[in-house]
Amino acid sequence: MTLAPETTDLKVELQLNGDWFAVCELARLLPGRGVAALLPDGRQAALFRDRAGHLYAVDNRDPFGGAAVLSRGLTGSVQGRPFVASPLLKQRFDLETGQCLDDESVRIATYEVRAA
Repeated sequence: MTLAPETTDLKVELQLNGDWFAVCELARLLPGRGVAALLPDGRQAALFRDRAGHLYAVDNRDPFGGAAVLSRGLTGSVQGRPFVASPLLKQRFDLETGQCLDDESVRIATYEVRAA
């Protein structure tokens, strides 16, 4: 079976300071893979799309290692909570809340995200 490529003009947008900012085309987000986006203030966001089509956006910087690598992490879920595991030291971050699932004292920023 061959799947047809997604043919849509939808953009993935993040809410920044009350405004929506387009970061990439929806078709660029493959389920289970992350994409890094440079934001206007110089920070980076890691964007993800799961197999059900839900979109997530979190800070791309790993707070433990300091490198901007979370977009390269592995995605999964535990007890129904979607997460990304850092490729550096493997800490898992909840994609909805930013809470580190392995160290409750650590949290990363999350962004409201939509396809429009």
